[in-house]
Amino acid sequence: MAGERHARWLWLSLVILAADRASKFAFERYTSENFRHVLVPGFITLVHSHNPGIAFGLLADSRAGWLTALLIAASAIVVALLAWVLTSGRAGGGRSAAGLALILGGAAGNLTDRLLHGGVTDFFEVHLGSFHWPAFNVADSAITIGALLVLLDLLLNRRHPAARVSDREG
Repeated sequence: MAGERHARWLWLSLVILAADRASKFAFERYTSENFRHVLVPGFITLVHSHNPGIAFGLLADSRAGWLTALLIAASAIVVALLAWVLTSGRAGGGRSAAGLALILGGAAGNLTDRLLHGGVTDFFEVHLGSFHWPAFNVADSAITIGALLVLLDLLLNRRHPAARVSDREG
């Protein structure tokens, strides 16, 4: 059954969730909030950053109490929707299923962080010359890679034969 075939990708979501929680736990436990350590000079810096906002620090300075509740609710809906799409067989091909599993694991990791701490712990910063990418974490990386896999599947996957027939008829 297609749903069972795609549900097997849930292991990847659980691996991402575990890796994200373990890495965040280590940074939360063994570093202070303003920790900075250059890992690769001019390229990667390890930091300990708390982001109560959304991706890349957007809305991090907002003092609105409802924002955390909104982000938790939206994340929970996304996690539930992704789990349903993945297990129902609606995920598309293997590349899309893997991408959705990565996104699910990352979203679940960041949701767990919001529930535990009211924000997300970030710890990687990337620098390329004068370009500085805001701090991110394992979950963010999984979400980005997953989105790229889904996009790649959409761009490279051949269309269903019935769709090509209807295109010629129309």
